[in-house]
Amino acid sequence: MNPLCPGRISPAATRRSFLQQSSLGFGWLAFAGLFGRTTASAIPHSPFRTPHFPARAKHVIFLFMDGGVSHVDTFDPKPELTKRNGQPAQWRADELSQSVSANRKWLKNPWEFQQRGQSGLWVSDLLPHIASVADDLCVVRSMVGETPLHGAQSLLLHTGRSIGAAPSLGSWVSYGLGTENEQLPSYMLLNNDWVPNGGSQNFASSFLPATHQATPVRAKGRPVDNITPADPAALQRAKLDFLREQDSATAKSLGGSDAIESAIKNYETAARMQSLVPSLCDVSGESPETLRLYGVDRANDFDKFYALQCLRARRMVEAGVRFIEVTCPLTHNNNAPWDQHGELRKRHEENARITDQPVAALIRDLKARGLLDETLILWAGEMGRTPHSSGTDGRDHHVSGYTIFMAGGGLRGGMTYGTTDEMGMSAVEHRVDIHDLHATILHQLGLHHERLTFRFGGRDQRLTDVHGRVIQDILA
Repeated sequence: MNPLCPGRISPAATRRSFLQQSSLGFGWLAFAGLFGRTTASAIPHSPFRTPHFPARAKHVIFLFMDGGVSHVDTFDPKPELTKRNGQPAQWRADELSQSVSANRKWLKNPWEFQQRGQSGLWVSDLLPHIASVADDLCVVRSMVGETPLHGAQSLLLHTGRSIGAAPSLGSWVSYGLGTENEQLPSYMLLNNDWVPNGGSQNFASSFLPATHQATPVRAKGRPVDNITPADPAALQRAKLDFLREQDSATAKSLGGSDAIESAIKNYETAARMQSLVPSLCDVSGESPETLRLYGVDRANDFDKFYALQCLRARRMVEAGVRFIEVTCPLTHNNNAPWDQHGELRKRHEENARITDQPVAALIRDLKARGLLDETLILWAGEMGRTPHSSGTDGRDHHVSGYTIFMAGGGLRGGMTYGTTDEMGMSAVEHRVDIHDLHATILHQLGLHHERLTFRFGGRDQRLTDVHGRVIQDILA
């Protein structure tokens, strides 16, 4: 009979149990040989892991600009594009834009560019608040992707694979470093009631232990479901102890189970979160000056809630969360917030109004608190937008040359890296792909992208697959 479930017959002997119980413990000889290879897979459940080398950063905040911000309208001025506005557009076959139809015309930037700060970094009037922190920005103008499709590119940016079924960047960071605070998950997703293209795979742990997937925190209403305990503390503790006993026995009977072990860890983390998450998400104790800095007091709900999530991101860094992602809200009937095939001026200005002030405030606030040097901020969409258009007020998908920026985390500020050609079509100097970006982020966290591996599918998997290089020229 099965002691875990009276009245049920125990399952037939497993291969592992057979080896353990026969031939004078022959199975343990096999275990000794495998131990070195499996130890690394067991480590992820520890609360803290040692980096491969001294780290410049301890935390990452990923500000995802879903849909693709236009690089030629924000950080990459193209005077030649302005000169040729309205003229027929032509490009090479290897310049990857979504639209290849005839009768397309070059479309100039609707916003003026100015040099900002002591560094003279070019930023357009579309982003006046971010322009005010230009000397803290490391702008990469030479990003390249794989295919101009939202879902594939979003997965590529998040997981290093355009086909999905791989752990996200946040999960890899969680796996590599663990958490500084056992009362909180090491990877938190501050969303805005919108699931980006690519779906939940953008934030999943895939073949890594389930403890490393993102924990979502919504902007509106209750931040996390079921966070308030339904039972008195003593009764809840008794229930958790009972669940741990039953789950541990089941896992032992199966010879070990990541799914069960992860469930046990998640139960315990959820219980600890009940005491900390509500206070962490409650910003009412912040000063009026801080609330105004981020724009939490703004009247528009989209503006207010995005500002709230950015402020929460700072609070989570202070609390020891390793990786925080903040997504944009979708304000209108569209495929993605920044996906302006039409209404470029109206919708880019709307998205900028929502995000510009809180992003700049986050950089300023972290810097004022001495946290920017140890926090790497990534501001990126999955692609850019075409310098050409089929009309006069829209741009399409573009991945042969586009722009992102980073700040803090031991990176140089007030600089640009890489260039695109005179029309903004292709990266022509210092091309950077997503694997290079991931390798650089891991490097700043003290993780060697070739050594951060997990055994799955018969080989050692890693975030950067067989690619990736650290962008040494942008390191401080």
